[in-house]
Amino acid sequence: MTRKQIHVMTIGLLLANVMSGLDATIINTALPAIIADLHGISCMGLIVSVFLLGMSVFTLLWSKFGERMGNKKAFELAVVLFIAGSALEGLSPDILFFVCARMLMGIGAGGLGAIPYIIFGNVYENLHTRSIILGFVSAVYGAASITGPLVGGLIVDSFSWHWIFYINVPIGLLIIVIIHFSYKEKIESVDKKVDWLGSFLLVSGLTCILMGIQVIGNESETLVIGLIVSGIILCFCLVQAEKKASDPVMPLHIFKDRLLVLDFALFAVIWGASIAFNTYIPLWAQGLLGMSALMGGLTQIPASVFDFAGSQLSASIRERWSFAGAVNLGILSLAVAEFGLLVAKSSASFVFLCIVAAFGGFSVGLIFNVLQIKVQYDSSKQDMAVATSFSFLIRILGQTLMASIYGVLMNVALNRGVERSGGKITLEMMNKLSDAKSSKNLPQELLPQMRAIMHSGIQIIMMVALMLLVLAFYLNIKCKKAEKKPS
Repeated sequence: MTRKQIHVMTIGLLLANVMSGLDATIINTALPAIIADLHGISCMGLIVSVFLLGMSVFTLLWSKFGERMGNKKAFELAVVLFIAGSALEGLSPDILFFVCARMLMGIGAGGLGAIPYIIFGNVYENLHTRSIILGFVSAVYGAASITGPLVGGLIVDSFSWHWIFYINVPIGLLIIVIIHFSYKEKIESVDKKVDWLGSFLLVSGLTCILMGIQVIGNESETLVIGLIVSGIILCFCLVQAEKKASDPVMPLHIFKDRLLVLDFALFAVIWGASIAFNTYIPLWAQGLLGMSALMGGLTQIPASVFDFAGSQLSASIRERWSFAGAVNLGILSLAVAEFGLLVAKSSASFVFLCIVAAFGGFSVGLIFNVLQIKVQYDSSKQDMAVATSFSFLIRILGQTLMASIYGVLMNVALNRGVERSGGKITLEMMNKLSDAKSSKNLPQELLPQMRAIMHSGIQIIMMVALMLLVLAFYLNIKCKKAEKKPS
């Protein structure tokens, strides 16, 4: 490739990172309007979890696709799935259609997250140059995450929530054109067989467990138990299949390293706690304070700014306080944010939400960088790539599982509140409460009672998230005892 082709290709991949970064925060801003329009407050947890499930499960598979069809074609396919899912979300006539489209978009997002790092590794052989480019990747994603809430709020308030998904289509098509004409690669043949059985068992097993948890309280106990038990059986079969696979999608030998297992557990637990805060703070601003989507999006900006700050300070904090000390600081910061929402009244000010969001963002930026480095340091040289990929999978699965559980907790709180109202409040009315525009049409004398119901649901969710952080603190103590001295 010529220098010009490399530069153009890099711009294309960075543009894909912008698209992913925008979606990561723009959806939280638009979510209250979406569930109000599609009457989907009972599916709020599912909307978040299906995207994360598609992204996490298929992240491991995209690297396998790249080995066989080439990273160029695999990346283009991922972009196509991403923008197709995005367009279908905008066209959704009901919440079920929206959830299915969101799953498709998540599958594409898995490729957008995994393949660019492989391409950069192949094209930029010089480690110093590659580190500079990856710095650009982080900066661009952070900038997109910061502007996402503003863009989302403006679009929802000025047009409709549908347009936050339509804008991905022209951007995605431009990315495909740029990569198609600039990126040149040599595809090497791979002798190992594709682990189709392991891939099927992984996807189906995790999906059954996730769906079983999500429908608790809404479907029969027989269906719930059937889904969860089926998922456990499929996961057991996955373990047996991976023992025989020549190129397993889920390598089992890394679980023999106790320190690595503790690292993975920390990732899963902390990310499971963080998704509660990131998902429900915009709902607090719009549903409890009656603010616009733009103002709800503004609550995400302090989190994004301090996320970047935490990631930049992570190296110096880790060197001064060790891995365990840095992680403890991050756990404490997230605990401050979630405890703040737990004890705050439903009328808590917008400024208060921004302050606790800053604590939450700093935590995520700090812990992600420290734990990612720790995973690579604790793994052997030959297992570093596998351990890094699996750490991505496990933290997203932690978010996926807990997003489903939080959705169930919110549904239970809403249904209990509706029953206690004696017929004055309905679930449809609670759907409309989440959006400032539709809430104006609700009986104003019932708004305090409705907001109290939603507030109780958020409090229960924050309480569970804090319990996870207590578990994370305990796991970190175990890591400290087994921690190797960093060089």
